[in-house]
Amino acid sequence: MQTIDTRRFPTRDALDSALAARLEQAILASAQSAAAIMLSGGHTPLPAYRQLAARLRPLDARQRSHLHVLFSDDRYVPRDAEASNYHASRPLLDALALPEERVLRVRTELPLEQAALDYERRLRALLDAGVPVTLGMLGLGADGHTAALFRAEDLERARGRLAIAVSRPDGLSGISVTPEFLAHVAEPFFVVAGAGKAAALAGLERADTAIVAVQAVQGCARAELWVEQAAERGE
Repeated sequence: MQTIDTRRFPTRDALDSALAARLEQAILASAQSAAAIMLSGGHTPLPAYRQLAARLRPLDARQRSHLHVLFSDDRYVPRDAEASNYHASRPLLDALALPEERVLRVRTELPLEQAALDYERRLRALLDAGVPVTLGMLGLGADGHTAALFRAEDLERARGRLAIAVSRPDGLSGISVTPEFLAHVAEPFFVVAGAGKAAALAGLERADTAIVAVQAVQGCARAELWVEQAAERGE
């Protein structure tokens, strides 16, 4: 990663509104040719997803006729479970009304390793088809993780892969995209809000390679950080 540009937002509402607008811009840009956007999990982006879903109208469906949606990661739980990132994003997905084949969810109904291989296969098919991943959202944990890449060992196992199965600190398993996949994302950006992340944010901004999130985007020419200012203060 050559550089990270930081955008600071004075309030959570300001961050949510800007995120919804950026996602809408990326979606509308897919009207002319195939493009993909990557959604992140966790609680942070959900208000923006709901805000954008309320703005989308069925009559605008032709403006997203070439759109693909994928996920940075998901927990290995049923797709209708509360802990599922796919389930949490359903208000936005339902408003987009995309054909099933253009929503690349993690198929958690498969055995764990098979689900990871299946996700990797479909990600590779997307890239091989020449579909650009124009925008990729990432979260940031208080421990410095991003997607479901928590440890240096995860990064080692991710070499040469586009998706891998992981063991999460909360006791669940998960499937995550890898640094190799993130290197294909034209505009990766971290969206951060909430308390307890000040140390991880400081490490990210100074590109401290001890932070897993920094290592995860090393193959990207650049990345952005969108942050609620209260998070930098540790509030």
